[in-house]
Parts: sequence; C-alpha cells; structure tokens
Amino acid sequence: MIHTLVLRFIGAASLALSLGMHSPVMAQTQAQPAPSTSLVRGLPDFTVLVEKAGPAVVNIRTTERVARGPRGMAPLDENDPFYEFFRRFMPPGHPGSGGGRPGPGKDGEDRPEPRQRGVGSGFIISPDGYLLSNHHVVDGADEVMVTLTDKREFKAKIVGSDARTDVALLKIEAAGLPTLKLGNPDQLKVGEWVLAIGSPFGLESTVTAGIVSAKSRDTGDYLPFIQTDVAVNPGNSGGPLLNMAGEVVGINSQIYSRTGGFMGISFAIPIDEAQRVADQLRKSGRVVRGRIGVAIDEVTREVAEALGMKTASGALVRNVEPKGPAEQAGIEAGDIVLRFNGKVIEKVSDLPRLVGNTPPGAQATVEVWRRGEVKTLKVKVGQVEPEKVATAPKTPSKSDKTTLIDWMGLSLADAQAAAGDAQPALGVVVGAVKGPAERAGLRQGDIILSLNNLQVRSVAQFLAAAEKLDRKRTVVLLVRRGEGVQFVPLKP
Repeated sequence: MIHTLVLRFIGAASLALSLGMHSPVMAQTQAQPAPSTSLVRGLPDFTVLVEKAGPAVVNIRTTERVARGPRGMAPLDENDPFYEFFRRFMPPGHPGSGGGRPGPGKDGEDRPEPRQRGVGSGFIISPDGYLLSNHHVVDGADEVMVTLTDKREFKAKIVGSDARTDVALLKIEAAGLPTLKLGNPDQLKVGEWVLAIGSPFGLESTVTAGIVSAKSRDTGDYLPFIQTDVAVNPGNSGGPLLNMAGEVVGINSQIYSRTGGFMGISFAIPIDEAQRVADQLRKSGRVVRGRIGVAIDEVTREVAEALGMKTASGALVRNVEPKGPAEQAGIEAGDIVLRFNGKVIEKVSDLPRLVGNTPPGAQATVEVWRRGEVKTLKVKVGQVEPEKVATAPKTPSKSDKTTLIDWMGLSLADAQAAAGDAQPALGVVVGAVKGPAERAGLRQGDIILSLNNLQVRSVAQFLAAAEKLDRKRTVVLLVRRGEGVQFVPLKP
C-alpha cells in the first residue's frame, strides 16, 4: 500500500506572528510595538535534550517458551489474523488450536521453543547496568533481551518486579553505561512541556512530546499518576517521561483508549514512587508495605455536610479487622481518617499510599473524626497480607418485633433480637425497605450503627433521635453490611 503524506507549510512571517515573535521580514516594512514578555515564547527545542537522554533509553524484547503441538506445529502468535479463529473454533489438542506455522521436529514431539512475547522500553539508572521498566513488560517472560542505542544487546536479569505499582528493576552485565538523572515530580506543573522516548510498536528511539495534563490521577491504590497528552502506544511502556531539564519525572505505564491506540491521554508512574519500589527490589527482590487493617471508602459531600465537616475529605473506615493494628489502636468502623502521620488525607486513595510507604513495625499517628469530635490515636503499622472475605449480613426472623418508620421507608428491629446473641449488640437491624430507604440503597439485614453523629444501640434510641430531625433534610446513616460499613445518605 502506498501512503500519501500531505504537508502544510506556513510562511516564516506568518509563523513568527502567530507565535508572538519578531520576524526579520516584517521588521523592515513596519515597526511593531514590543509584545508582552509573557507572550514572547517560541516552541521548545528538544534536540539537545534528546541527544543527551536518548542513549540511556533501551528497547526491551521478551520471549517465553511454548510447547509445539502435534506434527511439529507451533502455536500462532496472538497478532496473527487467524489466531482468534483457531482459538474459538478448533477443539483443544487439535493441530489448528495450537497454531498453523510449521516448524522443525518429528511428528508427535512436544518440545518447548522460544517465541517473542512482547516489546517494551526501559532506561538505565546506574552505570553498572541497573535499569527500570514496567512490571507488565517483563511479567511472565522466560527471557528478557535489552538493546542499547549503539546496537549492543544484553540478556537481562529481573532483579524484582512489583505488580501493584507496575515497576520492574532489571540488571544487565555491563559497565560505563549512560544514565538518566531522576527529577522531582512534585515540582511538575500542569501545562509544562514533557516528552517520552521509547519503542512504540517496536520502533526504537521514538520521541514524542506534549504537556502535563493533570497530576495525582488515581488509577490504583498505591500510585498518583501523572497524566499527559504525550503520544504513548504499545511498546512505550517502561520508557521515561522527561522534563525540559532532561530529568526523568515518570515511567510511561498506561493509556486511556477505546481502540487500543493512543487517544490523547497517557499516564506515567511518578519517578519518586518508582524509586522507592526499586530500592526495595534491589535490596530484597520484593516490596514490603505497611498496613493497619481497615477497609475504607470515599467521604461524599452529602455525608460531610450532614456530619458537620467543613470539607468532603478524609477516608471513611468501613471495616476494622479484628485484632488488627487499627482495632488495637482504637480505630472504629465509621471513623473518618483525617491525617496520617501529620499528612492530610484529601481523598480516600491517599491513605493506602501513606500507610503502604510506612515500614511495618513503625508507630504512626492517626487523626480521626468520630461523631463530631476529632481524636488522635497511635497505631503500630503491620505488614500487608491477603484480604479477608466478608461474611453475609444477618437478617431479622419473622418472629422478631419490628418498628416501622414511615417517613424514612424502613422497619427496624433491635440487633440483639435479630442476631440471637447473648451479648449486647450495637445498632438496629433493617427489616424491610421502601420509598426513601429503598432509593438510598438500604437492604434487609443492614445494621444501622448511627444516625447523623449519634450512635444508636436500640430501636427506642433511634426513634427518639429521629423525632428531633428535620424531615425535609437529608440524614446520614452509618450502616454495617457484612464485614464493612458505609455512610448512606437518606433523602426523605
């Protein structure tokens, strides 16, 4: 296929005027007033930056060993146009289901052979051969090959890889290598020029440029991503995001796309976060994170207003792990964490990031909002472990006495009677829902722990508190469902 490339040229005088610069041609014919200093800006020149940084950016190829099918047939590559056809319509074990490329070997042999798995990028951070890339670039690879810009090729060792942050640390046996200087992502400004170097679609040493679109984008528990409009495509993963000083401020990791290709939104891992992970990988080959044993949720504007909070910030504690660090420190379900070790929790994702970066065993100060008061607690940070599965909520039986609160659209029973426990229970159990309660998302079996800022232990106490409420205003219920709790705004 022949592609036609149409270029549109702009005259030098017109271009200079459009950029707010002086044109020699125009200066001879007409005197122009000096433009404002803030407007005298030309387009940035990336040439020196690329010449300096380019040699430290590498191409990464990964392979995996796959078994041949019957009669020496190797599996089809996933990019082959017939891959999906054979995968869908050929039965397991059929030669076609394993692919259609002939290969060496005798009939019936099932011998592993290397197959290219993917292409990505990386960059060198030390002269002795340590380099950074993405976890998803090397995950599952049997062999990782690194190619430098001078065409030297090395087999890389995966020192460590962390799926939660998508960071991988690799090592090649070489010395005197060019390196990239690490910058400070906190100093980045929205609108600032940045550029990426990588191998999109296997095209090595490709440079693309754009601006910082936003900072602290939350797409995971442990990372506040840098959002840019720099063109990033498959193969750019693991490559550096550079500022105008030639410093690495991020690792290109993700794109937002409905087609699989670039659509103007890309995300990079802040290099300071990646460096913290890399330091642990280099030291022990794995990442150890702190935990305090809570499940958390967002604090909405409606909840904040009803509870008397000035701003909708912090992290709502939905559940506290029994005998975990948070419970031992006195943190309760329904608390809203405002600060951790003195740092403000502006949004819910801030808390796991701060806790995760705290060494297990360290003592931390936690400031929480509880029923209209701010409390300061001390917690000993534990170590991350697998999450526990929540249990189903208890529901009141037909014999339990329920009380209908019509204007809220729910019926309630004392929690102790519904649970059948001998120990005193906290809260009241929802028996049936309709109208406002149903629209709010309440369910039969939910346990209401508090009404606005008032803790409730019985239906009688709930009714007494409800009588004092303005029935035209939204009320906030703290509800336990299974092992977790959440605030539920209820509009009468």
